[in-house]
Amino acid sequence: MHNSEKNRTFAGYFGEMRTRTYYILLLVMVLFTSCGEYQQLLKSRDPEEKYQAALRYFNEGQYVKSQSLLDDVSSYYKGTERSEDVLAYLARSYMGQKSYESATDYYQAYVRNYPKGKYAPEAYFQIGHCQYLDSPDARLDQEVTNKAIDAFTKFVELYPESPYAEQAYTEMAELNDKLALKELKSAQLYYNLGTYLGNNYLSCEIVAKNALKNYPSNKYQEEFNWLILQSKYQQMLNSFEDKKIERARDAQDEYYNFVTEYPDSKHRKEAERMMNQIRKIIKN
Repeated sequence: MHNSEKNRTFAGYFGEMRTRTYYILLLVMVLFTSCGEYQQLLKSRDPEEKYQAALRYFNEGQYVKSQSLLDDVSSYYKGTERSEDVLAYLARSYMGQKSYESATDYYQAYVRNYPKGKYAPEAYFQIGHCQYLDSPDARLDQEVTNKAIDAFTKFVELYPESPYAEQAYTEMAELNDKLALKELKSAQLYYNLGTYLGNNYLSCEIVAKNALKNYPSNKYQEEFNWLILQSKYQQMLNSFEDKKIERARDAQDEYYNFVTEYPDSKHRKEAERMMNQIRKIIKN
């Protein structure tokens, strides 16, 4: 490489470095200015200045700053027309931070104080939506899930034509599926316990039937019905002779129900094997 080419390469490199350094320094200056402004706002005694700044921070996606300033002015505006806006934006700020429990508290406070307020449809929906987002894994306690379903139910009763209604129904269905999955895991556990310390097959059958009754549109219906058929089959195999025919006929009825409802089930082959055994017991 000629010296002139090397010089141009080095010049370009250092020019690029200077440009990067300039933008980094500019960003640092902006951040310091922003932090300085925010600190001054926290010290300010002007609630209007704080309120307007809080809205600006909210629109910029700086939800922690927005929430902090709104907290500062909430007591000042309590009982005034602006209190409604402060409550709504506090709830929104907590939503922005993904602090769903706190957001729920503020939306609930809003509907208590302004049940027919201008943000009421949003608030009623967001109570359910926050709890939907906060709903835990199906293996854990589902108190929040049930609260979310109750909140969505109330929302669609109050605002059936709301733009949020379709989303509420979708999320409610997901929550019901989660509750059904919890019951499915419980039924499977009973089935796996078998005859340990009692007739756990009967418990499995009861849990599965209750789940189908309580969550009629859940996406695990085939698995619940399969567990019911398996449980009845196992009770037939493990029963005393004087009960075996009766339970075989019960299992036979369940088999016909299952293959009629799910003719292409992945369990069809196993169901046919079970049915062959059921026929032998009935015949004998």
